Amino acid sequence: MIDLLKEFFEFLKERKKFWLVPVILMLILLSALLVMTQGSALSPFIYTLF
Repeated sequence: MIDLLKEFFEFLKERKKFWLVPVILMLILLSALLVMTQGSALSPFIYTLF
């Protein structure tokens, strides 16, 4: 997994695709939010956002 991340960041540096970093971070944050609120009472309110 660490090798995959290292290779991905090398790809971003080589191809000058730094705009992908915020997109990927937002996807990770949204997925973590959905996973953490899966069993809570907040989940119906979060699903209405999407």
